[in-house]
Amino acid sequence: MKQHTTNYINTFIQIAEDCPVSQSQIPPEKKEKTLANLQYEQISKNPYQYSSDDIIFECYVFKNDIPESEKQNERNIFFSKGQACLRSSPLAKRYGFGIHHNKEGKVAIYPVESKEYQNLLNDSSITKTKAMRSKRK
Repeated sequence: MKQHTTNYINTFIQIAEDCPVSQSQIPPEKKEKTLANLQYEQISKNPYQYSSDDIIFECYVFKNDIPESEKQNERNIFFSKGQACLRSSPLAKRYGFGIHHNKEGKVAIYPVESKEYQNLLNDSSITKTKAMRSKRK
């Protein structure tokens, strides 16, 4: 079974062109955790600990209440089909966070207003791409 990946190496995902905020916002808590809440918690508490594949799959596990004993098999099935990468993350599309993938493919987030965000933007050794727009042009 072919395995797809959402991982990037040495890449910075900038906020979307149509991101509605100029200062980052922590995704608001709701009765049930949203994808934005799950991604924010996992990445902000564990910078450069997880790959994009790890984050996307763990969110899927949480939302679908998959037991620990079935995770490996479910992961194989999950990545046998292409999945949306973090360019589609609400953190970069709506909440004003850039997403950096280091040389090992591990992920951290940076607020758009931060010095670190600007440093990554100006670093010529890093590939840059923008988050997906929410609306078509």
